[in-house]
Amino acid sequence: MKHPISTRDNQDKPVIWTVSISRLFDMFRDIMVEYDVSADIEPIHMGFEEAAQHLRERLQTERCDAVIAAGSNGAYLKNRLPVPVVIAKASGFDVMQALARARKVSPAIGLINYQETMPELADFRTTFGFPLEQRTYVTEEDARAQISELKASGVKVIIGAGLITDLAEEAGLTGIFMYSATSIRQAFDDALEIARLTRLESSRGRQHSAADSLRAKHNLNDLRGDSPVMQTTRKFLALYARSPATVLLQGETGTGKELAAQALHRESTRARQPFVAVNCGAIAESLLESELFGYEEGAFTGSKRGGHAGLFETAHRGTVFLDEIGEMPLGLQTRLLRVLEEREITRVGSIRPVPVDVRVISATHCDLETRVKEGKFRADLYFRLAVLRLHLPTLRERSDDLPALAEWCLKHALAGMGARPHPNLQAELASCAALLSQYNWPGNVRELRNLMERLALFLAAEPLQALTPGFVAKILPELGSAVEETPLETSVSRTESLEQVLEKFKQNREAAADYLGISRTTLWRRLKK
Repeated sequence: MKHPISTRDNQDKPVIWTVSISRLFDMFRDIMVEYDVSADIEPIHMGFEEAAQHLRERLQTERCDAVIAAGSNGAYLKNRLPVPVVIAKASGFDVMQALARARKVSPAIGLINYQETMPELADFRTTFGFPLEQRTYVTEEDARAQISELKASGVKVIIGAGLITDLAEEAGLTGIFMYSATSIRQAFDDALEIARLTRLESSRGRQHSAADSLRAKHNLNDLRGDSPVMQTTRKFLALYARSPATVLLQGETGTGKELAAQALHRESTRARQPFVAVNCGAIAESLLESELFGYEEGAFTGSKRGGHAGLFETAHRGTVFLDEIGEMPLGLQTRLLRVLEEREITRVGSIRPVPVDVRVISATHCDLETRVKEGKFRADLYFRLAVLRLHLPTLRERSDDLPALAEWCLKHALAGMGARPHPNLQAELASCAALLSQYNWPGNVRELRNLMERLALFLAAEPLQALTPGFVAKILPELGSAVEETPLETSVSRTESLEQVLEKFKQNREAAADYLGISRTTLWRRLKK
């Protein structure tokens, strides 16, 4: 039931909407009465596109400071609403309690989470011999498929959010809801704090979306991959987050340097403060100085009345991320060094220093030590920026992560277009493993994500199209071009010989070549060998 906003006192209270379609709706409604004095809260029993459309229409005429949702529903709304969306998350204690309840039902337990597993549970399973199967999903259809697979494997009880437990019970299994009242109260507390910050920004004449844009959106779990090198990377980031020291992130383009910087900020004590990013190589040298340090009124032709705060002032108490730091001009390197040493900035056209409290994280794809030797980068600035250093691994260095990353990117891209993934998508992608692994991936994870988006577009247009190596090579010629130069073993599925492929297509060499993603000439040459 909606609380009317009729008095001046109510108008001053934050407005929070909770959005859910499962049993979480009842929990939201029960707990919201505890916050009745602090906020005007309305529970909305909708989900996904219906909720997004309903809320967007209401936001044209009504005020809302924050939305609370959970799981896939929350993730769906987060990128589709112009107001902050707080995702209610189950704590580790919630999961342990859910496991204890599930163990009383059956020793065969499944846990299904939206998009990401819980790595710590893998260690728990190994240490205590706990029979637990973890799965992830993107769409409701995907969730149904995961539940069917777990049921077929003998799992009797499934832990998850509302959608998962509802689908599990629909399939004749026991569903264990893993959210506790404590976790939901934490979501309400977070929403109240965000609402307070949002309204504070609004009172300064800024839009809600501007306040939201200064927050880091990614956390450690968004650095996906279970390879040893990625596990080590996440551990280093978690460790570095405890320190106020500067961090230098190094790695090729597309390895996720900004994502890692956001994760560092989110894990640090500055998490609730601004995260401001700037690409030093994308802004003209004449503008970069005023962009970083701000300017006073009249500092130059075209300057704004009243002057302009630079990114360091905007990020006060938070984090500044300087991407492509190797492209920063030498003159500005001197000013940046002074900011790091003195903890104050001076606007262009001013002589008055302004104290700033920021943590600086920088990133580069180039070798800064070489640039120092060439005289293109100040040695003293390099050492000041690189108190803590971390190399972000290339996709080539963690090829074990490639199949799971490709599957996640493809499912995510399909979901973004409202298309359902094929029931045996995982198996079909496995048949393309050789094609994917033999490619060099110069653009790393960013390139993988972009190529999977292209592939998703064609799969959405042709829902009955099987995901064969030939089809993938045709849609993604970047991969197919590498096949000609690779040995026979990498072009044929690990479970099939060349003769078996020909037999599958009744000696039709054109069909076999298309399936393998190679030309008929290459197929003939290999058959001759």
